[in-house]
Amino acid sequence: MVKIYVKYMVSARCKMILHDELLKVGAKAFSIEMGYAEIHEDFSPEQRESLSQALLRIGLEVMDNPKAILIERISSLIVELVSQKDNVPETNYSDYISEKLGYDYTYLANVFSEVKGITIQQFIIMNRIERVKELLVYDELNLTEISYALHYSSVAHLSMQFKKNTGLSPSYYKKLKQKRNEINQGI
Repeated sequence: MVKIYVKYMVSARCKMILHDELLKVGAKAFSIEMGYAEIHEDFSPEQRESLSQALLRIGLEVMDNPKAILIERISSLIVELVSQKDNVPETNYSDYISEKLGYDYTYLANVFSEVKGITIQQFIIMNRIERVKELLVYDELNLTEISYALHYSSVAHLSMQFKKNTGLSPSYYKKLKQKRNEINQGI
């Protein structure tokens, strides 16, 4: 079995692209998770290089550096957790990440901070805020529902964290986006 780690893989669409590219290079028995693929058959260096080149053309990157791979696995796990409201761990993020990746959290946090220049917690907050923005723009949930879906302790906590990170209140951000959309649509 061969594991191929892929940088910038952050969505189901990326998984579909990787699936298609693996088929194009002749892989038949494989499984794909967020951030990597496991190939359950022989995979030649030529196939790996072809895959690498194909993915580069579409904005994804095959990784070889162990630290970069670990950082990408942490990032992918966080993005996946934040983007799927039903996938939030019952335990705290640090225990969940440590358990999923099989490393001591202190080690993961140190490597992450060293490479990314921010803490894992800051990265989680940034991703949660991006998810809040997305949900506000789609207008499917109100702020209370968003707060609940993303496991904030309260709407006030979400609002405070949102304003601290964006400089805007969630309601003002939503109004701003609506105005921008109206202008873009010529209304």
